[in-house]
Amino acid sequence: MADEFMNKAKDFVAEKIAHVEKPEADLKDVELKQVSRDSANFNSKLSIHNPYDHTLPICEISYTLKSANRVIASGTMPDPGSIEANQATTLELPMKVPYDILVSLARDIGSDWDIDYELQVGLTMDLPIIGNFTLPLTKKGELKLPTLSSIF
Repeated sequence: MADEFMNKAKDFVAEKIAHVEKPEADLKDVELKQVSRDSANFNSKLSIHNPYDHTLPICEISYTLKSANRVIASGTMPDPGSIEANQATTLELPMKVPYDILVSLARDIGSDWDIDYELQVGLTMDLPIIGNFTLPLTKKGELKLPTLSSIF
């Protein structure tokens, strides 16, 4: 009898959690932000909508930027802030790629200096009742690499 009650309770909670409104997010294309002699800084914007009537803390944002099946940048932004209640918040996601990796990619790809990329992001938030929840996001696109003449 107790087992039957516990199973019904678990099913009830699981059904309620499945129907809880969750935050939504969207990734923008990766863009070149700045070039130095040793690296290129890229940027993507992450737009997050908070459907709740209270502020939602973001625990961390993890990212992996790939091209030609190689990881060219990865990292974590711990505690990037919060999303205001019933609003959309846009956060910048900076990524630093050593220039020697970009040059080797460009050599492999060709003379047009365009590379296909895939950006994978894990947005971890602290949701009410549920706890830490990671929303996986992926964006694919084409990126124009900086040329040596644009650096010097």
